[in-house]
Amino acid sequence: MSHYFIGIMSGTSLDSIDSVLVSFDTEFKLYGTHREAIPSDLKEKILRLTQPGQSEIEALAHLDPLLGEVFAQNALALMDKYNVTQTHITAIGCHGQTLRHYPEQGFSLQAGDPNIICERTGVLTIADFRRRDIAAGGQGAPLVPAFHDHLFRSDQQNRIIVNIGGMANLTYLPADRSAQVLGYDSGPGNVLLDAWIHRHKQLHFDEHGHWAKSGRIHAELLRTLQNHDYFKLTPPKSTGREAFHVDWLDSVISTIKAPIQPEDVQATLTELTASSICEDIKRLEKDGKADIFLCGGGAHNTFLKSRIELGLERSTQKTDTLGLDVDWVEACAFAWLAWRAVHHQTGNLPDVTGAKGKRILGGMYYP
Repeated sequence: MSHYFIGIMSGTSLDSIDSVLVSFDTEFKLYGTHREAIPSDLKEKILRLTQPGQSEIEALAHLDPLLGEVFAQNALALMDKYNVTQTHITAIGCHGQTLRHYPEQGFSLQAGDPNIICERTGVLTIADFRRRDIAAGGQGAPLVPAFHDHLFRSDQQNRIIVNIGGMANLTYLPADRSAQVLGYDSGPGNVLLDAWIHRHKQLHFDEHGHWAKSGRIHAELLRTLQNHDYFKLTPPKSTGREAFHVDWLDSVISTIKAPIQPEDVQATLTELTASSICEDIKRLEKDGKADIFLCGGGAHNTFLKSRIELGLERSTQKTDTLGLDVDWVEACAFAWLAWRAVHHQTGNLPDVTGAKGKRILGGMYYP
């Protein structure tokens, strides 16, 4: 009897493709995980399509089926690793790789053809989660707060879940069950940090924030970065590489007259992420202080964590203490959204996305 669900996630950070094997029979249980790094040539193809350029349709025609194959192979590797077959799997939930996100225009594009995932695995595949919410007037993101509400909410304490991926998003979970769950993207998470260290050190990420820690925060650069229009928007709101990318960073740096050392830029970018997270945590805590839990790749950045704690003047924890490793929260969220869709249950939170109402999310592709 099939009862497992697979969740596949490839986020804005473009560091890896993560898949999880979970069940929701009586309660949530994580049975297995699988991670594969995104090859550098595939990453370049994805990055090319996150910004306007030439021959975009032709590039997408190549990338969309290619990512479908990669996602399918990732799911098959997970199944092989834990000795499960298609008969054991109810559905696969795949977020896809976001290339453009323009909710104000009613548009969000995730690549990775779900038809191919379904065909290769023989498993019902659910994808395209964002656009149903957008059609209902919402942002289509972030979608993980609904899963945070399901798994991490407490009746004893207010909690805020801070997911630091390529972008950072926050979920406010009030202990009062009659109060609203709130959430939105606070701004860049790792996206600029990763791009900057890759340019100067040929590394994919700043491990534990060591390079940033060696630099100094450049006050004028930080103020200019914080002047980005996104930070002036009121929720509901969401963002992506369209707003925060290395070309934008270069344009801001070019306005600063004196040269800035690369490590000082990295320190300043870390502070940009930390300060934007802290400001939004303080806005969300209008009904009293909350316990703060970090997840996503940025939760491993000890220097970033220390800057957040300095800004809040208190400690933070990882979601590991709530029973789910920081690296697998998002993939589990899309397995959960698939589970919701299979059971004809809604997956969005209108107070988070701004949609006109709750909606069942995702298109279904049957084997």
